[in-house]
Amino acid sequence: MASPEVTRLLEYEAHALLERLGELRAFALTLPMVAAATPSIAAQAGIESYMAAGRDRLRRLVQDFLAWLRSPDGAASTSADAQQRFTFVRMRFLAVIAQFDVFADALAERSQHGYGELLAGLDVVAADALELPGNLYEVPPVLCHLDRGAGAAIRRARTRMPGGGASPVAIIRMPRERMVGAAIASSLVHEAGHQGAELLGLVAPLREMLATLAARDPSRRAGWLCFQRWISEIIADVWGIARIGIGATMGLIGVVSLPKPFVMRASTMGPHPPPWIRVKISAAVGKEMYPDPQWDRADKLWDELYPLSSAGVEDAAIFRMLAALLPDFVRAVLQTRAERLAGEQLINVFPRADRTPAALRRLWSQTRGSSDAIARVNPCIAFAAVGQARADGAIGAKVEARLLRRLLRFWALRATVSTAEACAHARRPGRFALTA
Repeated sequence: MASPEVTRLLEYEAHALLERLGELRAFALTLPMVAAATPSIAAQAGIESYMAAGRDRLRRLVQDFLAWLRSPDGAASTSADAQQRFTFVRMRFLAVIAQFDVFADALAERSQHGYGELLAGLDVVAADALELPGNLYEVPPVLCHLDRGAGAAIRRARTRMPGGGASPVAIIRMPRERMVGAAIASSLVHEAGHQGAELLGLVAPLREMLATLAARDPSRRAGWLCFQRWISEIIADVWGIARIGIGATMGLIGVVSLPKPFVMRASTMGPHPPPWIRVKISAAVGKEMYPDPQWDRADKLWDELYPLSSAGVEDAAIFRMLAALLPDFVRAVLQTRAERLAGEQLINVFPRADRTPAALRRLWSQTRGSSDAIARVNPCIAFAAVGQARADGAIGAKVEARLLRRLLRFWALRATVSTAEACAHARRPGRFALTA
């Protein structure tokens, strides 16, 4: 039987949990931000509904514990048993706090002057990167935020949250040091590519295909198995090239330009390809998807920055083996037909006519780099045109950064105004007829 002191302590702690739970108010009531910095309605609704359901479950759990504590069963239990029941309730509370912090970290920056609307603009670009013709899947809400460190990352929608439950939104973390610069689109669309690959179910069939090729081609088996191990990251890079062209490759070069020991070490065990071969893969994919001499130039540029002669003998041998396999590997990936691709090869799932180097150069020439003109096209095409101009040497870093900032703020404002107009239109009197 639990002692009166233990019962009083546990009742006090349970009521304290309820009080602290009451402080986890809806984000819409606590986070100040300009209208243009707000996430999409779908993202807001998904987050608020998810957190409200979690708070309700936890409140019922605490109340059930208090009822049990006062019941005959509770009175008959030992102090240790009562404590164990309470610790389970408290662990659930900590899980809800962890989930709250995941969203709070992503939303809090929206109130930072000058940054909030840029993040909302990135939301628009990421959502556009996920849009594909043919209604192959439903695009989930996307929420972008900035964080320390050099790497971007994504918590995909519908994946497990801390403590359980599926995330209602895709949360993309972008390094603050890339805000706003040449690599921003490359990193953003790469992370969106992870979400897209998951929605299309691409990774498993690609791994199976590469395992089959490894079995059929014993002389190059080691290379096929390396690509199989890295395919999750490679397919996200493929997504980036498909959506924004050479801007993805040039952005990648900026991101993985590290000290030589990090770039030239042929480690085959991690999920990421070593930087040296990763850039080579990116250029090979671009050459296959959007044929143009620029990909050979990018490849040569990378060789000048990191000559293979500076790698160790064993590392260089591995890189040469992988580079020789690249043409066959790239074609095998782009010709893959997964179950959710509606019978199409992967390469044909992406719209490409408006993203060829010629089309992007034409768009840049017609708009003359005007943010007002270029903002009228889809965000990914606009970023692709800017990336193409950068690769062609037609734009400087200062002009590029200024243009990207203006585009992101414009897209954030346009999304906000469009949402407000849609809501106002839905409330307009006389829109719906009443029947007797």
